[in-house]
Amino acid sequence: MLEVGVQTKNVVEDENPSMGFEMLRKAGFTCGDFSLNTYPRKEKQYLPGEKNFFDQSIQELERFFRPHKEAAEKAGIRINQMHMRYPIFVPRADEEMNAYLWNQTAPKSMEVCHYFNCRYIVIHGLKLAYYLGSEELEWQETARFIDSIAPLAKEMGITICIENLYEGIGGHIVEGPCCNAKKAVQRIDQFNDKYGAEVLGFCFDTGHANLIGIDFEDFITTLGHRLKVLHIHDNDGIADLHQIPFTFTRTRENLPSTDWDGFVRGLKNIRFDKVLSFETAPVLTAFPEEMKQEVLCFIAGIGRYFSTSCQCGL
Repeated sequence: MLEVGVQTKNVVEDENPSMGFEMLRKAGFTCGDFSLNTYPRKEKQYLPGEKNFFDQSIQELERFFRPHKEAAEKAGIRINQMHMRYPIFVPRADEEMNAYLWNQTAPKSMEVCHYFNCRYIVIHGLKLAYYLGSEELEWQETARFIDSIAPLAKEMGITICIENLYEGIGGHIVEGPCCNAKKAVQRIDQFNDKYGAEVLGFCFDTGHANLIGIDFEDFITTLGHRLKVLHIHDNDGIADLHQIPFTFTRTRENLPSTDWDGFVRGLKNIRFDKVLSFETAPVLTAFPEEMKQEVLCFIAGIGRYFSTSCQCGL
């Protein structure tokens, strides 16, 4: 059976991480997607002239996150993946801000990932196609960023995962970075050959894929072994809602708006053996606080269903 995981956001709080990780354990999760992208909690990523979260030394960051690491270990929750803070580059922002995001936030995120003994960290490719004029120029900038942290990834045994994204242009949802599986395969292989290690992999996001009409089975099958991480969530095909799978339908006959059958077929085709991880944190704020444990149990149950479905016929 495949392991099942979920975001720690809206479950694990800094004040009492043990309570949150225990909730995940009781729900039936064995893995966690640590929501590093939510730090800093209240301030902006970078405030010029002030002390920022990622100005802390590695030792200070480790002390800050030690209660989380110890609580996860005590609850038997393995931090298998996390998400780097984003964006890592802001077009038209001043050079000082982007230098901070690139040179402070990114490498220290890698250090935190290593501290948690986490194998995978997801990044957002730079959304620059409409700013620079082409997807190829956009990728060149993303590749330059990956090159800046790839040596750390190799040293620490971490795989950086690029993710299929969408973009909002003129009120329309269109393809964003990393929405071409064949190009992704070529680029991942080139990076791994260059560094002689598995420094780059892929994170398939079901919600983003649904928004722009990606063929789930074909995309996943094309990625093959390069698929390392999943972001499983649902939407209505119109907005990035991060809801529970099977929540939305397109017709009164209750056909799902998301191709979950194609999702399962794709995972079966490549004999996926990683974690079925849900990116459904917003769901937890839609329900009363008193129902949080029940909602987590329900999401974990869907994960077990996917796990069973992926194993059938292999």
